[in-house]
Amino acid sequence: MITLGVILLIVGFIFNIPALWTIGIILAVVGAILAIVGGTGRRIGGRAHWY
Repeated sequence: MITLGVILLIVGFIFNIPALWTIGIILAVVGAILAIVGGTGRRIGGRAHWY
């Protein structure tokens, strides 16, 4: 999710598309939060791992 967010950020910046820029930021932030919380050993949404 983080990778997709970064790709959308780059594409949105290069082609000057604000919608892709916003979606990229959201995906990158949510992916980072899930990675941090998942790394602490907590279950997220009933799942121990997100693939």
